[in-house]
Amino acid sequence: MARDGDTNEPTGQFPDDPSSGDRRPAGDGPGAFRWASSGGSTRSLLLVLGAAALAVVVLLGAQATGIFPDFRSPFAKEQTDRSQPPLLKSIRDLSRYVAAEGNFQVVVDLQNDRNNVPEFLLNQRTLFVGAGSVEAYVDFTKISEGAVVESADGKSVEIKLPAPQLGKTNLDLEKSYVFAEQRGLLNRLSELVNGDPNRQQQVYQLAQDRITAAARDSGLTQRAEENTRKMLEGLLRSLGYQKVTVTYTAP
Repeated sequence: MARDGDTNEPTGQFPDDPSSGDRRPAGDGPGAFRWASSGGSTRSLLLVLGAAALAVVVLLGAQATGIFPDFRSPFAKEQTDRSQPPLLKSIRDLSRYVAAEGNFQVVVDLQNDRNNVPEFLLNQRTLFVGAGSVEAYVDFTKISEGAVVESADGKSVEIKLPAPQLGKTNLDLEKSYVFAEQRGLLNRLSELVNGDPNRQQQVYQLAQDRITAAARDSGLTQRAEENTRKMLEGLLRSLGYQKVTVTYTAP
């Protein structure tokens, strides 16, 4: 029979409801124990995470608005350049006189789709604004022997030059841009899976071709002929020639 003070007496009693989240024995002795509520721990963790996220947003916003301009954010953007150094492939001397340059802008509206397939599934349409320039030059290395004929009295000179040529179209990527783009669902999925780093190459090439064609019809070579003639006339007259005749051979 147990006596008062025996060690086999209970040190506490549980609540009647066994589903209670917080169970505490009545006693505070060594045998007493406590079951903490899991719902309270979850709420505490969410509060801590929410406070941390709020602090990050406030600090980034303060830095962006200039409130703390000297604050160094631990989430600052970093850019790493791992490009290789430039490699010199070749050097060549240029003996051309650039007599004129034309600056052009073209709007390319290119669409690629499939017959009998809805556009929302398979379609790619790009509206591209391309800006580029074309030079017109005279290649002095192609001047043939006997192209410069001086008169007997040394007062006049006749020069035969090759006809001006158009240089390669230079597309200015800083001034060129995609104005609008539409892609079907399958196009987006294909790009997401496979990727296409040269997706815009087609519109770039089309813009260059359009600018090159426009340069041929713009009278740029005629302007180059006139400017080259004026340049040579001024140069040779300063050397004492009274009459300077410049003609161009057929290209």
